Amino acid sequence: MPEIPSARVVPRRASLDAVLDYAWGTGVFTAGDAMPAVGLTRSTTIDALDDLVGRGLLRELPNARAVGDYSKGRPARRFELRADGAVVVGLDAGRVHITATVADLRGESLSREHIVRDEQHLSADGRRADVASAVDAALAAAGRRRQDVLALCVGVPAPVDAEGVSPPHREGFWRLTNPDLGEMFAAWAPLVRVENDASLAAVAEGSVGIARGVANYVTLLAGERLGAGVVADGRLLRGAHGGIAEMVAFDHVRGVDGAWGLGYRAAQWAREGVASGAIGAQHPLAVAGVEHIDGRMVLELAAAGDPDASAIVERVGAMLARVAGVFGSLFDPELIVVSGAISAGIGGVLEAARHRLAADLDLPAPRLAASSLGADIVARGAVAGAVDLARAGALDLSLRRAAAG
Repeated sequence: MPEIPSARVVPRRASLDAVLDYAWGTGVFTAGDAMPAVGLTRSTTIDALDDLVGRGLLRELPNARAVGDYSKGRPARRFELRADGAVVVGLDAGRVHITATVADLRGESLSREHIVRDEQHLSADGRRADVASAVDAALAAAGRRRQDVLALCVGVPAPVDAEGVSPPHREGFWRLTNPDLGEMFAAWAPLVRVENDASLAAVAEGSVGIARGVANYVTLLAGERLGAGVVADGRLLRGAHGGIAEMVAFDHVRGVDGAWGLGYRAAQWAREGVASGAIGAQHPLAVAGVEHIDGRMVLELAAAGDPDASAIVERVGAMLARVAGVFGSLFDPELIVVSGAISAGIGGVLEAARHRLAADLDLPAPRLAASSLGADIVARGAVAGAVDLARAGALDLSLRRAAAG
C-alpha cells in the first residue's frame, strides 16, 4: 500500500488538483475525510474546498448535524463532486452503427441514441452529419445542450494518432471514417478525444471490466473484424500514427490469413461445410440456409453438443490461439480479453485456444478470458474516456476561464 504523505504546504494549484481528484473518486465527504488522503493541512484543505465550490466543481451539502449524523461540537461540513454540473458524451462511431451516450461526470448514463446508416453511400460530409446528429439527439433526450458538455470522446474503426487524426489509407477508408471528427467537435466541446474503437474497448475493460487492476493486457474485438487495444505497464499504447496492433499484419500469419473476426470465420467455415456437403442437408445449419448462418448460430450449436459445429469451434479456437500467440510474443500481456457481441458465447473457442496457446510461446502464456461488457463495450469505453478527459481537464478550464474574465 502506498505511503500517505505527511501534511505539508503545497502550491494552491496542486492543492486544488489533489482535492478535486479525491472528490472525483469518492462520494460525500468531509474535510477530515480528505485531509489524510491528499496529505494537506486542514486550513489548506478547507481553502481548496471553498475554492472548488466557488468554481462550481464541488457542491457543499447540509452539514452533519442537519442530516442527523452529528450531535456535539461544531458540525462537519460535507461536500461532493457536482456530477450534474456538466455532462460528458461517449460516441461509438462504427461503420454502420453509431451510438451516442450522454453521462454525468461520474459516467452514469443519462441517455443513449443509436442510429444505423447506409455504408454504401458514405461520404465525409455525410459521416460528420451522422455523428453530430447522434450526439445532438442524445443531448436532447437527456434534456441537455451542447453548452452543457465538458468532454467528448469518440471511437472510430481506424488508427488515430495523439492529435486525433487518422493516417492515409490505400483505399481512403481511414480518413473517411474519421473525417477530422476531433476538429469538428472541438468547435463547440471544450475537451475532445478521438481514439481507435478497439483502444476504447481496452479503456472499458480497464475501467469497469475484467482487466481492472491489470497493468498488461490486450482487448480483442473479434466479431466480424479483428481489432485490438493494447495496454502495457498501465498505459494505453498508440504508436506514431495510431497503428499499434493494426490488424493488416494477420494477412501474413498462417492460420489466421486476414483480419476477419472469430464470428466471421465461424460463419464462413459453416457455410463452406454446407456448400461442400461436409455438413449434411438435414443439419440445422443447412436447414437454416447459408445466407442465414452467423457466428452466434454456430457457437450455440456447439455449446449444445453438435459435432459439426464443435469441429468448427475447434478450428476457430486454433485461429484464436495463433492470434493470441502473436500478441503474446510482441507485447507479453498477462491477459487477453475477447470482447464485443461475440464474447457471450465464446467459451468453447477459448477452451480450444487455451490447449494450443502454450505450445506457440516461449514466454508464459497470457490468460484468455471473455469480456462481460457485451456489444456496447466501445460505447462504454468512450464514456470512460470522456470522464477521464473531464477529470484531467476540468480544473484547467476553470482556471483559464477565470483568467479570461
